[in-house]
Amino acid sequence: MVRAMEEDDQPMEQQKSGWAFTRSEDLKSSMGSDGMKEREHSDMEQMKEKFSKLLLGEDMSGGGKGVSSALALSNAITNLAASAFGEQKRLEPMAPETKARWRKEIDWLLSVTDHIVEFVPSKQRSKDGTQMEIMVTKQRTDLQMNIPALRKLDAVLLDCLDNFKDQNEFYYVKNADGSTDDKWWIPTPKVPPNGLSETTRKWLQSQKDSVNQVLKASMAINAQVLTEMEIPESYVDTLPKNGRSSLGDSIYKSITDEYFDPDILLSTLDLSSEHKILEFKNKIEASVIIWKRKMNAKDSKSSWSSAVSLEKRELFEDRAETILLILKHRFPGIPQSSLDISKIQCNRDVGQAILESYSRIIESLAFTVLSRIEDVLQADSFVQNPSNGEQKRYPLKDPSPITVNFPNDELEKTKSDETSTSMTLLDFMGWNLDQGGTDANKDVDSKVLSKPPNIVTSKKFSYMERLESLGGARSPTARH
Repeated sequence: MVRAMEEDDQPMEQQKSGWAFTRSEDLKSSMGSDGMKEREHSDMEQMKEKFSKLLLGEDMSGGGKGVSSALALSNAITNLAASAFGEQKRLEPMAPETKARWRKEIDWLLSVTDHIVEFVPSKQRSKDGTQMEIMVTKQRTDLQMNIPALRKLDAVLLDCLDNFKDQNEFYYVKNADGSTDDKWWIPTPKVPPNGLSETTRKWLQSQKDSVNQVLKASMAINAQVLTEMEIPESYVDTLPKNGRSSLGDSIYKSITDEYFDPDILLSTLDLSSEHKILEFKNKIEASVIIWKRKMNAKDSKSSWSSAVSLEKRELFEDRAETILLILKHRFPGIPQSSLDISKIQCNRDVGQAILESYSRIIESLAFTVLSRIEDVLQADSFVQNPSNGEQKRYPLKDPSPITVNFPNDELEKTKSDETSTSMTLLDFMGWNLDQGGTDANKDVDSKVLSKPPNIVTSKKFSYMERLESLGGARSPTARH
């Protein structure tokens, strides 16, 4: 087989979008030649040190006891984001030095994806006019589509923070010592006695809408990548052998009952804390894995074989996945589940590790910025209507309907809320209320869900994976 590179193929480095092209020119114009050489030498030494640690798998002894390359890169991106963004306590621009370091070092780490390639067929014409089919390399499809999209989302968030540079209508004060607030270390926003001006209020709402779109898009990409990661056997070994043991009698009965309504089930549970929500989510995810393995178990002597019919088992799995979908959109602040953590730790695909960690930290920052904007809007609402009482900061539940735009070109319309197309949960599930449905099920129809951005993958999706692609919640607080 002939392997060649087409003449019009461009180097992978030139495919990177964003700030990488202009930054070096800006530096050259602002620094002398000697200063530029010194800066380049310093950057080179930093890059050598960073990639040396990655190659050693974070084991500086060189004894070969380090983590995999995929996990090392995932940890590096997570740690870089933690040092660059921190808690993001206020709505204010990043410090210029911090922003420059973030952009420089995330470029280094993402550069690995330029060399993750796949072979694709192409045609080449020889000098005598003969055409032959050859195989050429190109960046792996999922990386080629999603890395530029994530860079754009990254840029939108940083631009949003920069937009708060000249605002002067609200300010922050430190919380008093001994405050009972859940986030007592986060300064409290204060607005003028008469509230924000109408112009500022509308501007804040537009910033909120923009960040909300970034959050949904990054959630969708992160959920898709996690879905494609293999389920580690070490996780499977910890599972009970049936769904009833995982869920408990009460929840199991609700899911397997003839008439099923996820809202009714959720309303009967105590989901008052992050820990209880995560515990419930872990149980549901475990039951889905158990039921899927039982459906795939062909040997009747297998420990995963089931006496329940395949049709019923598939129905139970569908119902459990519906509950997971609702949880992910209703509670966007919960930490990663046991299954997600296990996948990240055991994953060996470097490309997936970079996509997962980069989308996760963008999602975390978007969630945090959204919370800070909500704080200001709530402070303004309280000033306008003191009789409503002070609302709780950082509400765990997001009551707003979930709608995501249908972008036509790798999230080019991330900032736009115009001409959105949505579908109901029941439409997506394929449930027909006219066939044995109950009136209670109509409540689910009011929760508007929609398709995520186009996420490219070479794999075929199961029903569970299509649900997962609608979006998944990862905790901003649990990762950094």
